[in-house]
Amino acid sequence: DAKSIMKTLDEWIRRRLRACIWKQWKKIKTKHDNLVKLGVEEQKAWEYANTRKGYLRISNSPILNKTLTNKYFESIGYKSLSQRYLIVHNS
Repeated sequence: DAKSIMKTLDEWIRRRLRACIWKQWKKIKTKHDNLVKLGVEEQKAWEYANTRKGYLRISNSPILNKTLTNKYFESIGYKSLSQRYLIVHNS
């Protein structure tokens, strides 16, 4: 049904957004500094900033899932498709 499709699509979009943000940060120092700003402890921030994993692989990591949360995306203006669907559908 449409509700589950919207939820799946929303999850995929958020994962792609995390990958794009990770790619934007480019340098190790930038990745580290931004992770620390988002609340990751120093050691873990260096560990993840120095990873050699690909953008999509790291976008599904626990660190990015905890730091680049749904609340974070709402704060920068991304509106959840599944929430919009529920609002429109229930009206």
